[in-house]
Amino acid sequence: MSHDSATALRECYAHARDGRYGFFASNVTHFEVLVGLLRGSASARSDLVVQLGEEEAAFFGDGDPAAGVRVFGACLDAFAARYDIDVYCNIDHIHLPESVGFLEAALDSGVPDSVMVDASDEAFERNVELVADAVERVGDDVLVEAELGRIAGVEGGTETPDDEAFYTDPDDAVEFVERTGVDLLAVSIGTQHGVASGRDLDVRPDLAADIDAALRDAGHETGLVVHGASGLSDERIRELLEAGVCKFNKNTRYQYEFARTQADFYHEHADAIRPPEGVPDDRDGFFADSDWSPEKAQFHPHVVSEEVRDRIASVMADLCELTGSAGESLHETR
Repeated sequence: MSHDSATALRECYAHARDGRYGFFASNVTHFEVLVGLLRGSASARSDLVVQLGEEEAAFFGDGDPAAGVRVFGACLDAFAARYDIDVYCNIDHIHLPESVGFLEAALDSGVPDSVMVDASDEAFERNVELVADAVERVGDDVLVEAELGRIAGVEGGTETPDDEAFYTDPDDAVEFVERTGVDLLAVSIGTQHGVASGRDLDVRPDLAADIDAALRDAGHETGLVVHGASGLSDERIRELLEAGVCKFNKNTRYQYEFARTQADFYHEHADAIRPPEGVPDDRDGFFADSDWSPEKAQFHPHVVSEEVRDRIASVMADLCELTGSAGESLHETR
């Protein structure tokens, strides 16, 4: 990671915003996803923002989110030092007020360069109150992102129905930023958490542009964020970049690539792993009494893991090209 982290990450987003490019901030649900993201970003010479939510932190910590943040941070530091790009960590969707304890634990770990605090399911005034309090808790050493407007779909196990989602008003966005002091603002413009392909989403780049213009006119350099980017077409992504969005959250796509790559691999190599018809499935005895035995060259976990890493790396490199962050790493300027 790069430190002074707040200054470096703020510069990274400002450079992207002014250059009309952006980043896919990528949630990490598994170790192989992290390695793939690093490989792909490094190959594209793009700085990288990875994200860890409380649910993912609990996975890395074997049920303990606070431990998971520390474990993830140690892995990220060790790997990031090997690549000539800047790598940042955002703690994603810390729901307020119920997850204040997780916020404090994440900050105490020293891992995050930014945190996303989420009270978007509250009324405007309560959202402002909770986020402003969180910004004060966080201080100046870590950037803060918040959300104004509700996005349909499932995030962290919580579902927001389509009819409860709504668009962010530009004037409300200016007031929200001024009263909370957030560095980044996630806005609701018609995207959806989760897999949105096949849905007729009414995504509005024009609204993102209006919000960006309103913030600029009010003298704020607040970066815009779009959540639920896995279902967006390349054309929509480009339109949103032109509208001033500098950060897109992506999670579901990597989960699918992880599962699909493993599924394809094991389907192709099933005969090397499962006994053929007529051979007892003697897993406990590891087929000692059979003429057939599984092939370690196919069932060793590292084999399929490399396939997953390479696939995620390829996807990430393509995404860097799409958002324009390829070749824009600020690492060598630090």
